Amino acid sequence: MTVEPSKRSPETGSEPGRARGRSIDAMDEAPGLRDFLTVLFKRRRLILATFAAIVATVTVATFLLPPAYEAEARLLVRVGRENVYRSEVGSDQPQVLSFNNEEVINSETNILTSRDLIARVVSSLTVDQLYPGLAKHPPRRGTPQDAAVQRLGRDLTVEGMRKSNVIRVSLRHEDPRMAAKGLNLLVEYFKEKHLQAYSDPQSSYLKEQLAAYAQRLERSQEGLEAFKQANRVFSLEEQRTLLLTQRAGLDSSLKTTQNQIQELRKKIGAVTNLLQTVSAEVALSTETERYRSIDDAKSQLLALQLKEQDLLRKFTEGNQLVVGVRREMEIVRSFISREEQEVKRRMQTGQNVVYLDLERELNRLRSELPSQEAKAASLTRQIAQLDQQIPSLDMTEMTLENLKRDVAVNDRNYRAYLEKVEDARILEDLNRQKSVNISVIQQAAVPVDPVRPRKVLNITLAILLGSVASLGVAFVTELSAQSLSTPGAVERALGLPVLTTIALKR
Repeated sequence: MTVEPSKRSPETGSEPGRARGRSIDAMDEAPGLRDFLTVLFKRRRLILATFAAIVATVTVATFLLPPAYEAEARLLVRVGRENVYRSEVGSDQPQVLSFNNEEVINSETNILTSRDLIARVVSSLTVDQLYPGLAKHPPRRGTPQDAAVQRLGRDLTVEGMRKSNVIRVSLRHEDPRMAAKGLNLLVEYFKEKHLQAYSDPQSSYLKEQLAAYAQRLERSQEGLEAFKQANRVFSLEEQRTLLLTQRAGLDSSLKTTQNQIQELRKKIGAVTNLLQTVSAEVALSTETERYRSIDDAKSQLLALQLKEQDLLRKFTEGNQLVVGVRREMEIVRSFISREEQEVKRRMQTGQNVVYLDLERELNRLRSELPSQEAKAASLTRQIAQLDQQIPSLDMTEMTLENLKRDVAVNDRNYRAYLEKVEDARILEDLNRQKSVNISVIQQAAVPVDPVRPRKVLNITLAILLGSVASLGVAFVTELSAQSLSTPGAVERALGLPVLTTIALKR
């Protein structure tokens, strides 16, 4: 029911009019709160039913869901031999590679979450122990093994801790012991997988190469020793020095012998010339002073001949000094010839001692000359042999150096592969001992409390969700209704103030 409002003066008015105006203004001031409370009161049963249904459903589901336990392990990634670069050839020193922490953590995370690693864990634990439900009710598509691998992969969580080299690994399972066992087994298999990924299994190849280079080294050493024995090579430098010293001595002896031969030939010529000037017979007795003059002339002639030989060593045949000496010699010879002819008629003659001495000296010189010539020829042959041996020694040295170079190369390669084989053996020993740059700083323990369902959290969220949902349902129902349920809705629909409300009792 609506009534028109009474007119009143703007300045004055009756008390009832003013009170009624205040009531209408008050209703206009808070229509939302009144409408809200009205809807709550009107739809209280629907609100309570919706709230109770949501809370009950969540609570029952929470208590009916099987508990899930989460085992957790933490791994520390350190810089180890996996991060060291070793040259495949040569003997370079190992170098530590520089990596970004994020790259290293991502690499290890990918290894941890690899399907091969998860499948190995499933195979070790078997599907019957890990997921009995899958064994009893196998999936329609695929095998229980594949389904178990997918499920374990979903239950596995691997994440790198920020600003650190630590990896957090967790595994959820309904059985707490199985969660811890599976996670620890995953970590053990991860170490082996890590070693397989970073190791370089070349020990067998390196051993084959080492044996091959050992044979090459042995053959090259045997070839070097055989060459030394065949060519009698012991110390090339000493042998070369000895040969050069021998050649120098022989050359000096040859020159000395050649000089002696030249001197002998000159002496033979001089003595021969003297024999031509010395008479084979001499006077045995003298009667006059003429014999003394002949002897003096002969002595003078001998002196002139010696002087001639002396001058010929210094000057040529046409030199005036030589010509003058020869003229004097002719004069002395003419004098001696005349005097001897004169004396022969008056004196007795016999063998000349000087002539005999000169003849003996000539014979001695002539007998010594062939021996010196033979000696010179022998020295010449020896020098020729040495001249052939020295170049041959150079060729021998070149061959020897090549053989030594082969031995050095094979020895260097053998030592390099020996070192690599030793490194590979040490790495294999470390791999067998599972010595990696991964440290388990927290091993997975059997969890005590389940991580789901979280009963208190779920019930709290159910209460909040039930409250919001029940209020939402109430207001949606109210908005969708065809009637006006509140005074505010009437005023907004009719544009008239509501004077009073009457409750309808049924």
